[in-house]
Amino acid sequence: MRHRSTFALLTVIALGGCATWHPFAPNSAEAKLAPTRGNTAAGLITFRQQGAEMLLQGAFTGLTPGAHGLHIHEGGDCGGPGARDAGGHLNPTGARHGSPGSPSHHLGDLPMLTAGKDGTARFQARMDGLSLDEGPSGILGRAIIVTARPDDGTTQPTGNSGPAVGCGVIRPR
Repeated sequence: MRHRSTFALLTVIALGGCATWHPFAPNSAEAKLAPTRGNTAAGLITFRQQGAEMLLQGAFTGLTPGAHGLHIHEGGDCGGPGARDAGGHLNPTGARHGSPGSPSHHLGDLPMLTAGKDGTARFQARMDGLSLDEGPSGILGRAIIVTARPDDGTTQPTGNSGPAVGCGVIRPR
């Protein structure tokens, strides 16, 4: 009898939380960025779900010194000229483009990536709203792109950040 009540309790907990918790969803993912044609940018970025926040950590090489835009895109295909097959920025709410801290921004708008004189960059950020499930805010199977220029945070719809220099698809770890 004790085993049945334990099973029943676990079933109620699991089913009651289905809208927000998925027992088989991964708690981490990664994207290996490769250069787009004519570029040398490459890197690895990891994603770890920590409650309502997503921790992003990455290391990049082959960038020009200075600031670069970094965005999660709706599609999961880095093909086409300049990774155009990745589509637009992840934006399930239809918000206007903006900096991550602004009241209106795409869910896929990430903080700026800054490369040193040697073309390398390290990145770490905590973002609200992203998830590792299959919902509209889920990032698995989507592309992440590093752009040639900094994101100005205002120009619609991409922040005037220039062409993609590196792209990778986010996959479970």
